Amino acid sequence: MTPVLNPHSIAVLLLIVVALVLFAQERVRLETSSLLVLIALVLGFQLYPYATESGKPFNPAEFFMGFGHEALLTICALMMLGRGIEISGALKPLTSLMAKYWGQYPTLSLAMTLVIGALLSGFLNNTPIVVMLLPVLIGVALSNNKSPSKILIPVGLATLIGGTATTIGTSTNLLIVAIAEDLNIHRFTMFDFAMPVVLVGGIGLLYLVFIAPMLLPQRALPLQNKENRVFRASLMVTEDSSLHGKTLADVLRRTDYKMEISRVVRGDNQLIKLPTITLKSGDGLIISGTAEQLIDYSQQFKADLYSLNDRNLPISKDNPFTEDDQVLAEILVTEGSFLANKTLKETRFAKVHELVVLALHRLNKPQQIDSSISDVALHRGDILLVQGKPENLQRLKDNTRLLVLNNTIHVTSSKKAPIAIFTMLAVIAIAALQLLPISVSALTGVGIMLLTRCLNWREISHALNPSIIMIIVVSLALGKAMQITSADQFLSHQFIVMMQGLPPVVILAALIFLMSLLTNVVSNTAAAVIGTPVAINIAQELGSSPEAFILAVLFGVNMSYATPIGYQTNLMIFSAGGYKFSDFLRAGIPLTIIMGLGFTLYLAAYYQI
Repeated sequence: MTPVLNPHSIAVLLLIVVALVLFAQERVRLETSSLLVLIALVLGFQLYPYATESGKPFNPAEFFMGFGHEALLTICALMMLGRGIEISGALKPLTSLMAKYWGQYPTLSLAMTLVIGALLSGFLNNTPIVVMLLPVLIGVALSNNKSPSKILIPVGLATLIGGTATTIGTSTNLLIVAIAEDLNIHRFTMFDFAMPVVLVGGIGLLYLVFIAPMLLPQRALPLQNKENRVFRASLMVTEDSSLHGKTLADVLRRTDYKMEISRVVRGDNQLIKLPTITLKSGDGLIISGTAEQLIDYSQQFKADLYSLNDRNLPISKDNPFTEDDQVLAEILVTEGSFLANKTLKETRFAKVHELVVLALHRLNKPQQIDSSISDVALHRGDILLVQGKPENLQRLKDNTRLLVLNNTIHVTSSKKAPIAIFTMLAVIAIAALQLLPISVSALTGVGIMLLTRCLNWREISHALNPSIIMIIVVSLALGKAMQITSADQFLSHQFIVMMQGLPPVVILAALIFLMSLLTNVVSNTAAAVIGTPVAINIAQELGSSPEAFILAVLFGVNMSYATPIGYQTNLMIFSAGGYKFSDFLRAGIPLTIIMGLGFTLYLAAYYQI
């Protein structure tokens, strides 16, 4: 019988469209969008009650069940365990080993990094893995005079492949597996779909090692551009310079108040920077700016520039600017860091951390820092180009959740690393042997990390991502609404009608690539939860194995290869590597085709479709 839409199913489908549009934009925060969609869903069913097939009115409070869903609790516990692994520095031996051989054997080192990253991502959320690898990869690339842009995308995509292999590899895997079990279709164990990922993913990794780097251009990082560097110098007042006899206010006015004057020196005395001070021959203005700016000021006022370290020889081509104790670095704003959704002015960043902020890079659009940029709220994925002393950068790297990227290779570790590793291995082994459900073993592991002080409650609060939690809850609610209103049956029937006359294997491939398209544009969590019940109905209409079509959704939503907004680690890599949007398309589209066709052939052969 052809499914017929009712007013409630129409409203649910329209709300899903609105939700997907909201999830794809950045003007409204993801957790806010999720909450608004949830409120609309609950209010709609409360004000306009819906009678189920049994004739009983549906209770809208059931949409809140996602907050207590076992899959969400498991995902939260795994995020906490991942945070424990991250802060303990448990991956330091691996990152140190990779850094050691990169200069001598770059291709072998890249292959080793990709395999290790993929293996780890099968059991850990790939975000802490990428956070661990990014500074090391950028450091080894710059120290060996190579472009990081050749390796960052391949490494990031390898972690996405690895995360597909197990039920705990990604949060979407856990959700899809939980939905299949809730609907009494199939109970997947941890390694049930590892084989196709190993076979097809192996081909994908070969592509990432040997072909993807050739498709990616060399991109210079902002920290490699020395033109942005800020210097301090002394602008000397002489009787011949146009500074002589002028007030400080006059000087600032002539530079449109752009000149940065830190102090005025007269003989052995330092004068208070009053606008009414009249400059005399012999005075020195201690100013700061880029080399180009300082030279412009020198020419504008016909005054010589002197280094603060050498007052005898004016700065010239033969005696250039030097700041031996200063280094450049990029700072990546990560989710949950103290800069996320805050301004530089609010956090007093420059003063507290003794760093000079040179530029802001947002989605590869550099903006020079000025008073207006200092008031801009920073977002996840923004890059700050900073200059400062190495010890100040190291302090920032050790004590905050910001990702500091420079040409040094340093990974912190602690004595808790062995405990964190053993706990994580025990959680995985117990769940894999089916001695305990993954939800129980993961939560027990969190308790062990708390008792052994590998974790504390402050770090746990940092590990839990409100946007992930809210989008899971609202996606589960939308999935529930689709099922009770039969909207999922309508979508699956329309999909089959569109594919009428085509063999089931083509429909399977179309589903994989459709899910891949959705996950690269909107949330993969929403695509997974909405796509799973639709896939089950498609399989039932075709008389095929539901497991094959469930796995088609699972593999498809994990193929976030083609855009920087497809997955949160893509955005981190996009910002850190100085990439353009087209770079992800170059490397990601061929990988999507390889993986999509590979999974289609495997599922068709294994399930005899």
